[in-house]
Amino acid sequence: MTVSVLILTLNEEVNLPSCLESISWSDDIVVFDSFSNDQSVEIAKAAGARVIQRRFDNWSSHQNWAVGNIEFKYPCVFYLDADERCDEMLAGELQAMTASATEYSAFQVRRKDFFMGKWLKHAQLYPTWITRVFQPEKIRYERLVNPVVVVDGKIGQLKGHLIHYPFSHGIRHWFARHNNYSDMEAQDLLREMGETPRFRDAFSSDPTLRRRAMKRLAYGLPTRPLLIYLYLVLIRRAFLDGAPGMHYASMRATYEYMIDLKVKEIRRREKGLPL
Repeated sequence: MTVSVLILTLNEEVNLPSCLESISWSDDIVVFDSFSNDQSVEIAKAAGARVIQRRFDNWSSHQNWAVGNIEFKYPCVFYLDADERCDEMLAGELQAMTASATEYSAFQVRRKDFFMGKWLKHAQLYPTWITRVFQPEKIRYERLVNPVVVVDGKIGQLKGHLIHYPFSHGIRHWFARHNNYSDMEAQDLLREMGETPRFRDAFSSDPTLRRRAMKRLAYGLPTRPLLIYLYLVLIRRAFLDGAPGMHYASMRATYEYMIDLKVKEIRRREKGLPL
């Protein structure tokens, strides 16, 4: 048995060639494209990938459509974004998977994020485990942005890494994208704040549940963006990542501040108050 590959794209001609090269060992590559207007589709087809297109609405809806409607050749699917690469160790693990791997519904991997040529080992909270290999019928995604993966069954872990270049389109693109993300984060946050918190999830052995619980608890703290910045710099020691780490900590705090402001904006709109 080998593994099918799912890649999400929207105008990713800058990243797609290297991404495809890193998973060229698979004979079932599906590029799930949101109607790119650059050369992404042509690049994918030239590499022998299947291209399926759908308009993007939000992350969980888009990803749930993919796992629910795309027919894959193999029972296990490896999902990555175009700005990510599969390292050699992870490629070896995926190629070595046998039918016995299907006793697990999903596998988690770690990711290394790079900025200005530097691995953000401290500023990006490494190691964070993310679910990227799965049996499609046994998972679903929740939340509009930064989706939470809900898995039905056992979860394993792999030793290899995803290599991530989140700034490959430039800093301007990062801010524009996170401006959109903060809209959806604010909506998700308001909905989740109305739910009864499950404090025991903060101590769960499942890193996805634990991260989600800690995030919900953190949103109740005053001056949260400042606290996040101090956490990244003083506790996680982002300064050990050099100038890129300090820049990223500031950008991350700015993103969280945008979310908080948009939550306030939504609440004022709902009450009919001026903005």
